Amino acid sequence: MKNKHHTDLMIIGAGPGGYVAAIRAAKNGLKTTLVEKEWVGGTCLNVGCIPTKALIKSARMIYKVTAGDMPGLGKIDVDVDFEAIIKNKDDVTEKLVGGIEYLLKHYEVDVIRGTATFKNDETVQIETDDETLTYGFDSCVIASGSVPKHLPIEGIDLDVVKDSTQILSLEKLPESMIVIGGGIIGMEFAFIFGMLGVDVTVLEFMPQILPMIDKDVSKRLLRYAKKANITVKTKAGAQKIEKTDNGKAKVTYERNDKTKTVEADLILEAVGRQPYVDGLGLRNTSINIEKNAVTVDETMKTSLENMYAIGDVTNKMMLAHVASHQALIAVDNILGKDKKMDYSMVPSVVFTTPEIAYVGKTETELKEEGIEYDVLKVPYAANGKALILNDRTGFIKTIQDKDGNLLGATVFGTDAEHLIAPIMMTMHTGTDMVKDMVFAHPTIEELIHEMVLGLDKEAIHFVDDK
Repeated sequence: MKNKHHTDLMIIGAGPGGYVAAIRAAKNGLKTTLVEKEWVGGTCLNVGCIPTKALIKSARMIYKVTAGDMPGLGKIDVDVDFEAIIKNKDDVTEKLVGGIEYLLKHYEVDVIRGTATFKNDETVQIETDDETLTYGFDSCVIASGSVPKHLPIEGIDLDVVKDSTQILSLEKLPESMIVIGGGIIGMEFAFIFGMLGVDVTVLEFMPQILPMIDKDVSKRLLRYAKKANITVKTKAGAQKIEKTDNGKAKVTYERNDKTKTVEADLILEAVGRQPYVDGLGLRNTSINIEKNAVTVDETMKTSLENMYAIGDVTNKMMLAHVASHQALIAVDNILGKDKKMDYSMVPSVVFTTPEIAYVGKTETELKEEGIEYDVLKVPYAANGKALILNDRTGFIKTIQDKDGNLLGATVFGTDAEHLIAPIMMTMHTGTDMVKDMVFAHPTIEELIHEMVLGLDKEAIHFVDDK
């Protein structure tokens, strides 16, 4: 039986884009229906950002002890309780999901557990466990997210191969692992398992790991990867995967025109994600799709006047915080406000050890665009708190044009995740306001003050006249 309904706003997907859009819309008086086929909180909260960072927290604490990385404490052998680490990850996720479900209920969002499919430009059909529902809507937001990419190579479907979702359900810590892909997902997992004592080999097809950041920063990370039981092989293209007689995983790869092999207990395939488009029935609508992503303008509107898309399905920037902000932009435009999405100053964080955070333009981008620029590096060694935290090699790298405008910055080191926010705000407000601010001492945030002083050749604690 098909039950026909109508809603002011139909939202497909309850990830960091969808649930934010739902709460924003409901708080502004729209009758809101949110459809989710799997997890409230989406990939990020359930099998992405949050659980991986919970694992990273545990891995870092263990690594500091076992690596003898704490002054006054030698190397200590510890028994890693992997089951407890996984349980903590699950507890964090469960608590956050519960919080979101409470908010959706509080703001009277109609949450439907089921699979939504477009029948035409005006109708969505929802299959639940119990019934088939048909919904009309005044406006719609597509927030279906993304799914892991898979390599088209022999053996990719063997049970010794896990993707970034499946790897989070491991019950036992392997002794060795091969990570195919040296992007953000691959390197974060490499550091998680490497710091837990697993022998990790990373195979990256490109000339450098983390190709979205500058080469000097990528090369610096390699030093720390080696210390954390991680061997990185760049320009290494995986060709075939096999399972050996003793149950090991074997990868055949090409590097420098030579065919080589490497074996391990397990393989993590981390070659990126792609928009989830095919299962939505979008071919039944007039919505424009290019390169397997929903086309949107600056207001997050699709080719249809009342249809919007946000998050990974747009393939703009596959970041949870981008999806959440796109959600606010989309709903505000549905409410009649004139809002546009700006991607020029979106921060990103790579939770390796050390962390890497960046915002704005990189040197690579500016060279490609033919823009002249100057580089300033503010060393962590110039900061008392950084030395207390035992980080003498970190730095803030800033890039400004010949007119003195701050175009981009990268932070490599302890608390990079915290430092990138004030740098982003500095880019928004200008350096003069930050220059006149008083920062608490001793804090690592004082590096921000040194940074803005250094941009004008006025630094106190490091030489800025190079």
